[in-house]
Amino acid sequence: MNEPIPLARPELGPREEELLLEVVRSGALSLGPKLEQFERDFAHWLGEGYAVAVSSGTAALHLGVRGLGWGGGDEVITSPLSFVASANCLLYEGSTPVFCDIDPVKLTLDPDAAAAAVGERTAGILPVHIFGYPADLVTLSKVASDHGLALLEDACQALGAVDGMGRRIGLGGNAATFAFYANKQMTTGEGGILITPDRELAERVRSERNQGRAVDMAEVEHDRVGFNYRLTDLQAAIGIAQVERLEEMLHARENVAALYRERLTQLGAEPAGETDHDDLVLPCENQGDEGRSWFVFCVQLPPGTDRDAVIASLGEKGIASKGYLPCIHLLPPYRERFGFVGGEFPVAERVAERSLALPFFTSMTEDQVDRVCTALGEALGIRP
Repeated sequence: MNEPIPLARPELGPREEELLLEVVRSGALSLGPKLEQFERDFAHWLGEGYAVAVSSGTAALHLGVRGLGWGGGDEVITSPLSFVASANCLLYEGSTPVFCDIDPVKLTLDPDAAAAAVGERTAGILPVHIFGYPADLVTLSKVASDHGLALLEDACQALGAVDGMGRRIGLGGNAATFAFYANKQMTTGEGGILITPDRELAERVRSERNQGRAVDMAEVEHDRVGFNYRLTDLQAAIGIAQVERLEEMLHARENVAALYRERLTQLGAEPAGETDHDDLVLPCENQGDEGRSWFVFCVQLPPGTDRDAVIASLGEKGIASKGYLPCIHLLPPYRERFGFVGGEFPVAERVAERSLALPFFTSMTEDQVDRVCTALGEALGIRP
């Protein structure tokens, strides 16, 4: 019998073990040298900026919101098609997420909709680089600049992506957040990082991740309200090893995605386009200088497909899959608080209803991709 194929799997090896053992033997488990090294290594890999590592991507978003001063009475424009953390981080500080519909091809925040949503209470824009594809930062940055708004990038799914100016995501002049959960392009188990060109913002985040203490920790003084959002040196050690071979892992994920495209095209799948296809739809191709970093491989099932039945069919063959992602505004806390009923953002809602995440990880083999695609074709009644 074939081994089960998980939805995701981290890529870990001897180097992670070596660095973890160094930390264990050193006794410096938190706020130690490995944390500082991880921050330096990450910033060096990205290219520039101040990096502050924290306990999760959600923590990075939260501290970014605080650092930009978004609070009670403020509205922040963002996407409804995202992991819930990109909206929850606004609620933590009393800000109101103002959702806008998405581009039907890229699935990122529609810049025209964002521009139309700017109002008197708008304080900023929080674009999400969903499924690893970069949001239109060129246009969104102009919208922000024209209205005097701050911009915070949720790049928690997009480590290694490239924006429309040919820059790595995180180098666009804004604060940007990344996440290192076990299913991401690289992992620290749990963990995240905020990168910013603003030294003062970095110092504030560095303090607030550690209960508001002064960064040098010479005295037990707390200059501001903070949180326990520290990343341990154990996690940082894993991160150092991951950064060392990050280019290799990103390239491997591109290869897995290319295999999926080839196999699913043979089943009649079409690339995402401006029209709403009646067939199986693949993730969009890179456009212009934009480049996706492969976090997950999500397809859109043909309209009317019983997605739960497809998931069950794949599961019977030992293949994990998941509906990915539900629209945030239709989750119970947002329905109850803001009165959303459905139909407000038709493009995002249609995509959310049809999307299916297939198994995707760095070490995935050609045979595993073949198994998944064959099983998906059988579940949909498609023959090559």
